[in-house]
Amino acid sequence: MTRHPSPRLRAYILIGATWLLVGAAFGRPEPIILATPLLVAALAGLLLGKEPEVEVDLSLSRDRVLEGESVDLDVRLGAARSVPWLELALALPPAVATAEPAAVRGLTLEPDSGVRLSIPILAQRWGAHRVGPAVLRMRDELGFFAFERALDPGPILRVFPRSEEVRRAIPIGQTNASFGNQVSRASGDGIEFATARAYRPGDSVRRVNWRLSNRKSELHVNEMHPERSTDVVVLLDTFTDVVTPAGSSSLAAAIRGAHGIADHFLRRRDRVGLITFGATTRWLVPGMGLRQSYRLVDALLDAQAAVSFAWKGVDLIPPGSLPPRALVVALSPLVDERAVGALFDLRRRRFDVAIIEVDPEGFAELPTDPLASQALRLWRLQRAMRRDEFRSIGVAVARWAAPEPLEAALEEVRAFRRTGRLVSA
Repeated sequence: MTRHPSPRLRAYILIGATWLLVGAAFGRPEPIILATPLLVAALAGLLLGKEPEVEVDLSLSRDRVLEGESVDLDVRLGAARSVPWLELALALPPAVATAEPAAVRGLTLEPDSGVRLSIPILAQRWGAHRVGPAVLRMRDELGFFAFERALDPGPILRVFPRSEEVRRAIPIGQTNASFGNQVSRASGDGIEFATARAYRPGDSVRRVNWRLSNRKSELHVNEMHPERSTDVVVLLDTFTDVVTPAGSSSLAAAIRGAHGIADHFLRRRDRVGLITFGATTRWLVPGMGLRQSYRLVDALLDAQAAVSFAWKGVDLIPPGSLPPRALVVALSPLVDERAVGALFDLRRRRFDVAIIEVDPEGFAELPTDPLASQALRLWRLQRAMRRDEFRSIGVAVARWAAPEPLEAALEEVRAFRRTGRLVSA
């Protein structure tokens, strides 16, 4: 804590010293009598001015909210001795706003009595935001000194993104052997009808299709599609983030889309994992349930784009985070060559890959001069050729021009995967 003399103390000393010098210079007792109370008060302030002992506790009514929701910041103040004047200044991150300045001024604390304040704040953007730093300013009982103390970092407010709505899942090429809710393309025991075939010794009588058997004059049995579980890995490209002057970015849109896709598959009781592939590569092993949902959201909140010149490939990803039969759903602007090369490498390794291309043009200012416009046309042509390369090896690529609904891009992925170019189950 730092201590600063107040203007009152400086005035007392200056005026008292001036009258004292005047009295000594002219040999008159009156100025000395006038200066004595001021100097005695200043001396008492120097000797008795002690640092106030104030306890401050910052807490949030909720530490997890959605974008656009409000939360109350509770401030509790207490002191062992009387504090005649107190001010609390609180700095908030740009993504968090208040209806009025987050500063408390002119409070008075009585001994052994606390004060509780509530400051409403609005979460404007997703992410993990720390409330603070906070500075506490106080004065002693005589008002001769001002004390300033920097408080410990405040609580962290986790703002979850509002996920994109996903109505239907992406068709799965390969399923696991364990039971689940995903209809496998293979035949076996299940409830989804696949086909009918002639009876073979050993077939269960319960599977006999009596209507077809009567028409064919021989026994036929039904074959069903078994319900299996699936592994889905959401790959988030964090190499590039295109930001508009208004604050929206391609990475923020990709995170909302990743959240919507992961939440949809988790509600279907599938195993979902996450890989943030960029300057820092992080992964979350596929899992299921409510706990996995919270883990995915926390991992998405920590996703950030950073500059890196090191060449990185899929060899950096642990094998456990990419199960052999997993569907890899990548959300990427397809701008950085490292991310593009990694997606090609995943397909060469026989992974089932689908790409949601977060269109970067919606977040960039397009050029107007002729030369730059010609370069933009060549860049678009290059990107179109890259999409064709992916489709030629069986990878669905759908452009998503946010803020349009993600469901439109997913429908394009479904249409491509219905053509039969899926890896067999």
